[in-house]
Amino acid sequence: MGVEWKLAQEEEERAVDNAMYVGLSRQMTLRRQMDVVANNIANQDTVGFKVEQLILAEDPESPAKTMGGPAPVKFVLDTGLARDFSQGSLRTTGNSLDIAIEGEGFFQINTADGPRYTRDGRFTLDAGSRLTTQKGDQLVGDGGPILVDTQKGPLSISKDGIISQAGQRIAALRPVQFASMSSLEKMGDGLYRNTSNVQPTPATTAQMHQGMLEGSNVNAIKEITDMIEVSRAYERMARLVEQTAKLSEDAVARLGKLS
Repeated sequence: MGVEWKLAQEEEERAVDNAMYVGLSRQMTLRRQMDVVANNIANQDTVGFKVEQLILAEDPESPAKTMGGPAPVKFVLDTGLARDFSQGSLRTTGNSLDIAIEGEGFFQINTADGPRYTRDGRFTLDAGSRLTTQKGDQLVGDGGPILVDTQKGPLSISKDGIISQAGQRIAALRPVQFASMSSLEKMGDGLYRNTSNVQPTPATTAQMHQGMLEGSNVNAIKEITDMIEVSRAYERMARLVEQTAKLSEDAVARLGKLS
C-alpha cells in the first residue's frame, strides 16, 4: 500500500512539473508577443512600416512513462513573425522627392551589402546629385542609379514611374514584387533583403505618387486592445504557475514523509 501510494505521489509530482513547464513556456511567448505589439504601436507613424504578428505553435513532447502510460505535453513556442504587407494610407507631403507606391511593389535600393527593397519613399539628393534614401543608399531606376541635373529644375514623376526634368525623360522607377513575401527578411531602416534564389519581377500594376508618402498599416486601436489582452493573459498565467509551484512543493513534502 505504501509503495503504491508513493508511486502515485511521484506521478502527481511529474504531472505538476509538466504543467509548470507548459505554463512557463506560455509566459515566454506572451512576453515576446508583448514586444511585438509594443513595436507595432511604436511604429504606427513610421513611413512604410508593415504590422507584425507573432506566430505560435505547439511543440509536443513525451514525459517519462507513468503508471497511466505516457501522455503528451504540448509546449507553446514562437516560430517567427508574420508580416502584413497590405497597403498603408497615403498622405501628401508636398516634397517633390517623396514618392509613395500604391499597390504591390518595392523600390530597389543599392547598398554596400547588396540590393535591398523598401516601401519608404523619403528620398533625397546626395553630393553627387543622385537620388538616395535618407541613409545615403542609391535608389535604382531602369538604368541604374538616378542622376539628377540640379540646373534643370525640379523633378516630375508620373504615375507609371517616368522621371522627367524640363520635359525630358531622365529615368524611370521600376518597382518590383515577389512571388512569396516570406522570402523578404527585415534588415532595419525600412529595408528588406531577398533571402531566396528567386529574382523579383516587375510590379506592373503599381502606381507612383510624387509628393506623397505611404504611412504604416498599423491599426493602433487593435494593437492597444491586443496589448491589454496579452497583459491579462500573462497575469493569469503567472498566477497559474505560482499555484502549480505550490502544488509541487506539497507533493515533494508528502514524498518526504513517505521516504
